[in-house]
Parts: sequence; C-alpha cells; structure tokens
Amino acid sequence: MVPVEYYTGLSIILFTLGAVGVLVRRNAIVVFMSIELMLNSANLAFVSFARNYEAMSGQVFVFFVIAVAAAEVAVGLALIVAIFHSKRSIDIDQIHSMKG
Repeated sequence: MVPVEYYTGLSIILFTLGAVGVLVRRNAIVVFMSIELMLNSANLAFVSFARNYEAMSGQVFVFFVIAVAAAEVAVGLALIVAIFHSKRSIDIDQIHSMKG
C-alpha cells in the first residue's frame, strides 16, 4: 500500500504546476488546462484521504468536482470559440473588452 504522503506530495506538485500555468501562460486554452490540472490534483487529494480514512465522503465529493469541472470546460470552451470568432486571437493580453 502506498502511503498517503506520496499522494499528497503528487497532488501538491500537480497543483503547483497548474498554478504556474495559470499565472505564466497567456493562451486561454492552456489556462483552462491548468485549471483542470489544479482540480484534478484536488481530486487526487480527496480520494487519497478518503481511502486512508476509509470514508466514502471524499470520493462522493470528487464526483461533484468532476461534474463542475465538466460544466466549466463546456462553458469555457464556448467562450473561447466566441472570442476567437470576434477577435481572431485567444491571447489573454489582447482581450480587454467583450464588446464587438
């Protein structure tokens, strides 16, 4: 059995990589992928602690996080496509107004 500290360490590393991706990158798609990486690292922590303490509440909470993440991706990608059609760019620095 793998100790929970390994899962927690991996979760911290993944969350840090996601946060760096959100702060450093200017491409909207990469920013959304980084946010998904951060959500998945939180899911890993929830599942590892739920398994360690033999409680199902952490794993049930992960299903809600996955559902919210799927909705966020659907809405986010629709916004990115709409912005690309109007501005011809998905660079976050070039998008300062939403009016057409």
